Amino acid sequence: MAETTEWAFPDELQPRPEQVGFDLDRAVRSVVMVHAEIPDDAFTASVLGTQRIGSGVVIRANGLVVTIGYLITEASSIWLTTAGGRVVPGHALAYDQATGFGLVLPLGPLDLPAVERGSSQSLSVGDNVFVIGQGGLAHSLNAKVIAMREFAGYWEYVLDQALFTAPPHPQWGGTGLFGTDGRLLGIGSLLVQEAVSGETFDANMFVPIDLLEPILEDMVRLGRPAGAARPWLGLYAQELQGELVVGGLAQGGPAHRSGVRLGDHVREVAGQPIANLAELFRRIWNLGPAGSQIPLTLARGRSTIHVRIPSADRNDFLLKPRRH
Repeated sequence: MAETTEWAFPDELQPRPEQVGFDLDRAVRSVVMVHAEIPDDAFTASVLGTQRIGSGVVIRANGLVVTIGYLITEASSIWLTTAGGRVVPGHALAYDQATGFGLVLPLGPLDLPAVERGSSQSLSVGDNVFVIGQGGLAHSLNAKVIAMREFAGYWEYVLDQALFTAPPHPQWGGTGLFGTDGRLLGIGSLLVQEAVSGETFDANMFVPIDLLEPILEDMVRLGRPAGAARPWLGLYAQELQGELVVGGLAQGGPAHRSGVRLGDHVREVAGQPIANLAELFRRIWNLGPAGSQIPLTLARGRSTIHVRIPSADRNDFLLKPRRH
């Protein structure tokens, strides 16, 4: 099995077949490189770039790959590379904004094993896990779960319970989180700093694979989960000294068109005070599906501003993959 040689984890950080209770080689071979090319005029190009490289994990016998969705959103072409060096074109089959999962369908035979999916509910803080990225055993890492908690991202994203592991994998996007039984438990999303017992660690954040199960068949069939999309504002807020401050706006997005400005402080949603980022987004989502009017109370200097933002479906702003 060919392995990438540009870099490698030290031997003591790599899992070894004789030290694990499952077929480590099979798990490593199930992880592929995902290389996506995105047009320059794509909505996400300025933020996420036009050349995106990460990992994905084969979860079905037909080669279906689960990855983190930001790698493949608006992709004009995708290439999947196996640890053995085979390169196969792929199709961006689905992306779920709520969980962050993306699916890639290979357009040729990968001839790779599909991994079994487990449940993050089997994990506890302190448990041993394995983080496996594209590039073979040299890019596989012994790690521990250091936290399991709520996560809110400024891009209008909330997980009730994300998984955090250390030491971090440097190529985190789409990496597979495997349990000691060799089952897939999560997909890598971010490099973060996590505070534990007064110390701050670099860590990887994983989306629990449990969130894929209820939506998988709809994603395969429809390209996204069934049902109405959440309301999206294109409002990128951050928590600063107990305040929710608008730190960015999607150009041409609903909040931008409605007059929200950088530096505004978000105080209320539909007349209800909000305390943190997760509460902000949940209150917005509770007001109805995409298209609902979202009343916000903003503080701008010494003034109080009331706006009603006609929300949108974020997917409507994205370039769609070509059908093959």
